[in-house]
Amino acid sequence: MPPAATIVGMGRSFDELVAEAEAAPVDGWGFAWLEGRATEQRPSWGYARAMARRLAEATAALDIQTGGGEVLAEAPTFPPTMVAIESWPPNVARAAERLHPRGAVVVATSDEPPLPFTDAAFDLVTSRHPATVWWAEIARVLRPGGTYFAQHVGPGTMWELVEYFLGPQPEAKLARHPDRESAEARAVGLEVVDRRCERLRAEFHDVGAVVYFLRKVVWTVPGFTVAAHRERLRELHDRIEREGTFVAHSTRTLFEARKP
Repeated sequence: MPPAATIVGMGRSFDELVAEAEAAPVDGWGFAWLEGRATEQRPSWGYARAMARRLAEATAALDIQTGGGEVLAEAPTFPPTMVAIESWPPNVARAAERLHPRGAVVVATSDEPPLPFTDAAFDLVTSRHPATVWWAEIARVLRPGGTYFAQHVGPGTMWELVEYFLGPQPEAKLARHPDRESAEARAVGLEVVDRRCERLRAEFHDVGAVVYFLRKVVWTVPGFTVAAHRERLRELHDRIEREGTFVAHSTRTLFEARKP
């Protein structure tokens, strides 16, 4: 989400805000629509810049779950072989439009392993906010000495939103824990050489921002629809009107793992 904003949704009706957010396109992996409606702190490590430095030194790289290619496109230099994969058709089209002119190959894939590449095909594999991490496949397609560099969504992300709509979820809150992910990486033979985790503040300034976010980041509240959650949304609108904002928190984990 945007790191800072001038609030634009104040004073508008519940029905107007929700209808606008329902109609907004959610393809791609950019969050520009939330400008002026929501803010989220950024991790201190600067993932896109760090990824770009590694891409500049690589010979063959794979970006997993690239979305519309927005983050990958920030890198000024691609290696001689640059491949991006994505499963959602609207995102595949946007990624191809953005990345093909720079010589990158965009591959449409399923949401299930295996990755459609031969063993030891890449010396760098990257991913920003993968929905799932296929550690065994990442290890398989990495060359010896190759690196997996990624920013993961950490445990308890946006949990205030999750529990507002779904109620207490104590078991699910432990998912994506960095200790568990590190153990999974080591189990397939990767060496974790760097791991950092930060908790970050997010603010939603109108109910439309919440609707848009939940439509786009679909795993936050699985099965979310405006129709199914309209009364809770109306209550949330009233709360934001009273308090000025709805505060949630995300966690992010930076991973760097190497194949011996």
